[in-house]
Amino acid sequence: MPALRFSRSGHNSAMRKLMPPLSTMALALACATPLATHLLMPQPAQAAATKGPDTVADVAEKVMDAVVNISTAQNVAASRSVPVPELPPGSPFEDFFEDFFRHRKEDGKDGGPRRVSSLGSGFVIDPAGLIVTNNHVIADADEIYANFSDGTKLKAELIGRDTKTDLALLRVKPEKPLTAVSFGDSDQLRVGDWVMAIGNPFGLGGTLTVGVVSARNRDINSGPYDNFIQTDAAINRGNSGGPLFDMEGRVVGINTAIISPSGGSIGIGFAVPSATAKPILAQLEQFHEVRRGWIGVRIQPVTDDIAEAMELPSTQGALIGVVDKEGPAAKAGLQAGDVILTFDGKLIKTVRDLTRTVADTMVGKTARIEIIRKGKPQTLSLQVARMPVEKEAETKPATLSKEKTTAPRKMLGLELSPITEELRQRFNIQSSIQGVVIIHVDENSPAAEKGLVPGLIIMQAGPEPARTPDDVEQRIAQLQQKGKRAILLLVSDGEGEQEFITLPLE
Repeated sequence: MPALRFSRSGHNSAMRKLMPPLSTMALALACATPLATHLLMPQPAQAAATKGPDTVADVAEKVMDAVVNISTAQNVAASRSVPVPELPPGSPFEDFFEDFFRHRKEDGKDGGPRRVSSLGSGFVIDPAGLIVTNNHVIADADEIYANFSDGTKLKAELIGRDTKTDLALLRVKPEKPLTAVSFGDSDQLRVGDWVMAIGNPFGLGGTLTVGVVSARNRDINSGPYDNFIQTDAAINRGNSGGPLFDMEGRVVGINTAIISPSGGSIGIGFAVPSATAKPILAQLEQFHEVRRGWIGVRIQPVTDDIAEAMELPSTQGALIGVVDKEGPAAKAGLQAGDVILTFDGKLIKTVRDLTRTVADTMVGKTARIEIIRKGKPQTLSLQVARMPVEKEAETKPATLSKEKTTAPRKMLGLELSPITEELRQRFNIQSSIQGVVIIHVDENSPAAEKGLVPGLIIMQAGPEPARTPDDVEQRIAQLQQKGKRAILLLVSDGEGEQEFITLPLE
């Protein structure tokens, strides 16, 4: 039985690591090229689904002309795939092979540049000529064309692209207004709602399929802002960039990826929600780029053991591990160990919720944040900044505090020592890092299972900073007296990366 393959609908292929249970699936693009298009073996008939709408013909008639086929072309360098045979001088085949390989090179089949084309889908959102598609459909293209249902073919200009959500905005110059479609509200979709996909599967032109919303907010590990709509409407190679409609003919998603063992649909497709796409496309039209919000924190999930150690009522929220000293969060007073519960009025249940919410927030907007700090709720406000293209490394050294000459101590399967200059050099610990360094980890201890290794630094034990092994030991004793079962530690790698972990106290 062949391994499943996770496919994006575009003209490039890529393998990406996915979370369990999709760990054996590969992420590949699913937009057909003339060379790659092939006949597939018939798939087993699927069991009949619950009876759907009697017809979608009226809706399809209204929107079909707004869906376009996207074709691209690019020049790529070709390498010789068949070596010239070594023949003895004077061989009767010498002239034949020389002529053969010379003609292959002249035809661009061997050694010289060749023309490669690809196919995908898109849809018109403005009668003046704005077209939406996937970024991977037009990536690296030298020429882009939009092919309309009436046979018109128009050259398209790339207005802007966003690789993180795999969206691209094109513009064509039509002689008359185009049929356009509008966006619906994907946040109103429910699992089980009927949806309709139209696209260009395998280069066949406008093809309509119908299915239901199978799931929402799917994270397929294709990017930091994943929240795909999953549908069983048939999506195949070439459907990339095409619209997913609700039963009113409004675009609620942009078809992007499929899971497939063979490149054909097995009823598991993914679409970028319209709620995600609309602000991205608006920025691409206005700025030709995406300007995402940024607050300057690194976050991690609130696990069950972290929630217990911090005495939180639930695992909802995003735990701050690091606060950028120059970022908006630091200026607003946010600290490592704070748990963000809401941001700008939106409930934060998971780390992904905060990542997407901050990124979608308008740069310059003042946002209210509800947090829990040391068990107590607080409300802060900050002004959202623009996400830097590259985060600059910190160069400002901190002043070292006086070190206490405490001997190494053993506890919780760890051997801990104050940070000495010798240990700073041995483990490459930045001068700004303060804490207790791990110099040994018992192999069979819970600390080893949590991934702790020599060279890591415990910066905080419980809610307080740790500067010596005595500090950690005192926190452990205090928690044991209270009947607690675990201690929360803030651990650094010595270069600024931090993470909260818990260790059992038994």
